[in-house]
Amino acid sequence: MREIRLHDTKTGALRPLRPRGRRVGIYACGPTVYGRIHIGNARPFVVFSLLRRFLRHEGLEPTLVVNITDINDKIYVAARAAGRPSAELAAEMTEAYRADTDGLGLGRPDAEPLASETIDGIVDLISALIERGHAYEAGGDVLFSVRSDPGYGGLSHRSVDDMDQGESAAHKRDPLDFALWKARKADEDTWWDSPWGPGRPGWHIECSAMAEEHLGVEFEIHGGGSDLVFPHHENEAAQTRAGRGAELAQIWMHNGMLQLGGEKMAKSVGNIAPLHEVLERWGRDAVVLAFCSAHYRQPMQFSDAVMEQATAGVERLREAGRRVSGDDSPADLEPLRDRFFEALADDFNTPRALGAVWEWVREANRRGSVGGSHLREMLSVLTLESLLEAGEAAPAEVVALARERVAARAARDFARADALRDEIATAGYVVRDTADGFELTPS
Repeated sequence: MREIRLHDTKTGALRPLRPRGRRVGIYACGPTVYGRIHIGNARPFVVFSLLRRFLRHEGLEPTLVVNITDINDKIYVAARAAGRPSAELAAEMTEAYRADTDGLGLGRPDAEPLASETIDGIVDLISALIERGHAYEAGGDVLFSVRSDPGYGGLSHRSVDDMDQGESAAHKRDPLDFALWKARKADEDTWWDSPWGPGRPGWHIECSAMAEEHLGVEFEIHGGGSDLVFPHHENEAAQTRAGRGAELAQIWMHNGMLQLGGEKMAKSVGNIAPLHEVLERWGRDAVVLAFCSAHYRQPMQFSDAVMEQATAGVERLREAGRRVSGDDSPADLEPLRDRFFEALADDFNTPRALGAVWEWVREANRRGSVGGSHLREMLSVLTLESLLEAGEAAPAEVVALARERVAARAARDFARADALRDEIATAGYVVRDTADGFELTPS
């Protein structure tokens, strides 16, 4: 089996993946469900779903856990603004998130724990932190003592004194400390009982407990957006290290942010493109291909130009599917297939892997028609193999419109030809001129 190396934020270096036998645990931070997710939220879902698919190809047994944060300050704020119960809003947005990400066609994670269903594990971890001297109760809150953890700051590479948590609490012993448990407030309509009184968990402890419940500690990969390195992931790592005497994860893998107009896409900024609208406009194949065209660690621009380029790539792959046969590919094209998988093994470099795909397609086109087994194997890892499947024949009335369009073009009646093209598009097909006449493909 080839060695797989991934960039580790903590060490700043590529580190070899060390599975437990063949098992690989992956925890990726999911959404806080106070509204519909945007295309930027979809990036980690795509990255870690495709990573799981690649690891399976390599003979490993990955388990992907993507949590859903359904207890959070943002949910209370959004619910109050909408005049709705917070639990009702969170449940509705959880279902919307699942429906929106189903549209990506990547399958579901192996586990999708809810914070609201992990309270027992959260309370247990907080209790362990108190017993070990790393947390303290004050006024119904429980706070983590940041300076009690000598390793704090190792993930985000910051000095402890430069780490403002962005939290205010009257009971803090140190301004750097952060909340593990928050006492119930009068304007919060959900709460849970605990040894410290009614309240709710803090955001960071939720993920530590959910990850441990499904993967244990010292699992292989913890992932998420680069905006989570501090404070969220730094605090997750500290909680588990202090409470369990072990590291939470071996490799911390972070994807870059999606940008719109040069800024990070965020609801607070208002520069968002809802995922369901993007999928409706461009289709899931173009969305997945666009994500694969950028290295996961780098910021990625989202624009019409990017999506138009991805759409052209989808059509190029569909065209390749029409040219290749169902037979085995020529042996002399194996180096290109191998280059694809070697790129993925080298820090999951999807743009370099796609370079091998395009080179394979160019060579196959030059030869006329070849067996497509290599191409199907490569695209299956990216969930794009369906582009190689022959579509159903266009309806007779659409074929008749296409033939009429050929005649109009021959008569140089281009206005009529354009009108016929629009009719064909309305019927759900794209017409392309070929040396033999025309070709129809579903739009």
